[in-house]
Amino acid sequence: MRVLKSLEELRAWRAQVDATVALVPTMGNLHEGHLRLVDLAQQHAEHVVVSIFVNPMQFGANEDFDSYPRTLDADCALLAERGASAVFAPQVSDVYPRGLAEQTYIEVPGISDILCGASRPGHFRGVATIVAKLFNMIQPQVAIFGQKDYQQLQVIRLMTRDLSLPVEVIGMPTERAEDGLALSSRNGYLSAAERAQAPELYATMEQLKNAVQQGEAATTAVSAAAARLTATGFQIDYLELRRQADLQPATDGDADLVILVAAFLGRTRLIDNLTFTRS
Repeated sequence: MRVLKSLEELRAWRAQVDATVALVPTMGNLHEGHLRLVDLAQQHAEHVVVSIFVNPMQFGANEDFDSYPRTLDADCALLAERGASAVFAPQVSDVYPRGLAEQTYIEVPGISDILCGASRPGHFRGVATIVAKLFNMIQPQVAIFGQKDYQQLQVIRLMTRDLSLPVEVIGMPTERAEDGLALSSRNGYLSAAERAQAPELYATMEQLKNAVQQGEAATTAVSAAAARLTATGFQIDYLELRRQADLQPATDGDADLVILVAAFLGRTRLIDNLTFTRS
């Protein structure tokens, strides 16, 4: 496995590769969920490149960019065991040579301004920009993303389509711990007591899904779910029932739905989602 730490090294490697390439973009501090993305990528291309880059453009002023865990050596060891062809781990100066203030950016209107976009202004601008840059740098035929960041996945799909980029974007179902908690690098911020509480997020979404499938009014079911989360110690950012396709509020006639939630447990912001069909 090659570890490529500059754009020059990446381009030299890519020029030698006359085969299909799949990209798995990450910010590092890898867990089993990331590694399952690599497994899926290997089913779609002859070479898998994993990017590891903590992207400053998608962090807000009071967020955890400086403290975000950086574990490159350990990540590379895991990826070598999993059979990745290369790791692309550039410096910020390689990705944003003129600095963030003067960087050309990409913004996907509408969908970027709701849910996490409303809570984290500019976040999806940073996501769309870095993913477009990685697509241009690495030139993959396929890119694999986890569905835990459901809104992010939809933003990337729209950006890829709108810019006519020749990349197939594939989403992979969320990888969960045995107790239901979605795997995330930020789970490491949870105290032992908070980690014990955290599975309530998924359990509440399951309860909400069942209520809606059984015909309960969406507003009533969402209110009950919000009350359950609040009672168990969560501070809710949002809890919404939306259409899967465009993340607009669900109406009575919509069948393919997604529950999206963001909530703080202590100082840790957890996000999750659950897709389902209402008959």
